[in-house]
Amino acid sequence: MTQIAFIGLGHMGRPMAHNLVKAGHQLTVFDLVPEAIESLKQAGAQPALSAKDAVNNADVVITMLPASRHVEDLYLDEDALLDSIQPGTLVIECSTIAPESARRVAQAAAEKGLRMIDAPVSGGTGGAIAGTLTFIVGGAAKDLEDAHPLLEIMGKNIFHAGEAGAGQVAKICNNMLLGVLMAGTSEALALGAANGLDPKVLSDIIAGSSGRNWTTELYNPWPGVMPDVPASKDYDGGFGVDLMLKDLGLAAESAVATRSSTPLGELARNLYSLHSKQGSGHLDFSSILNLYRK
Repeated sequence: MTQIAFIGLGHMGRPMAHNLVKAGHQLTVFDLVPEAIESLKQAGAQPALSAKDAVNNADVVITMLPASRHVEDLYLDEDALLDSIQPGTLVIECSTIAPESARRVAQAAAEKGLRMIDAPVSGGTGGAIAGTLTFIVGGAAKDLEDAHPLLEIMGKNIFHAGEAGAGQVAKICNNMLLGVLMAGTSEALALGAANGLDPKVLSDIIAGSSGRNWTTELYNPWPGVMPDVPASKDYDGGFGVDLMLKDLGLAAESAVATRSSTPLGELARNLYSLHSKQGSGHLDFSSILNLYRK
């Protein structure tokens, strides 16, 4: 039985940790929100008083945090968590952060004798709850091999993108495209509805035609077209507008750093920024449809 420290019990981290507990692993958990810790305690996890307390005697450390600065603050600040983790421990960093941040933390971990992989996820809260996430991993192949049994409990697809930071690059590229697709699908459905088409009928047509994509098949943004997606629940839950905006910002930073051209990614970023400023940052990202609806 593996002793796991799990730090970061937000919308994604909490169900991921729940699945590990249900699989029989011993978890010590920590989050800045006491209610999140209590939820895992009731499921059978051991609560910790701090992140450093959580990693004491851990075989594996898993972190799921909001952004680059939170990850760097946790691992690299003056009271760095890396100093409290036993050498040889496997660290699985699941946050979506800047590739350069992932590389800095991985390098610092290696200098402490730790094994770290960056393993950002795709699949949203639904995938986290169902244990069907996709893990996009950067790091050494041997470390991924050792992490595989745990990742398989939380997800169904595991990809090795390359060395440290590569998982973050691949995740950023995926989410940039997702943002573009959701904005484009919303625009098309709104245009059809403005011309008198039934959004459900139009969605079925698109899903069976050349415009088909993940958003029309599995995550339709029009309320009532699909019963179990955020659009049919007042855009509650799912993947937040502000989180999508963060990922599109990471894509923009990467484009500048590599002198890449991402005009559609920038356009999607501007649309989500406008949507967020109108007070929708807490809603699911499919609510971008509301920018187009009459």
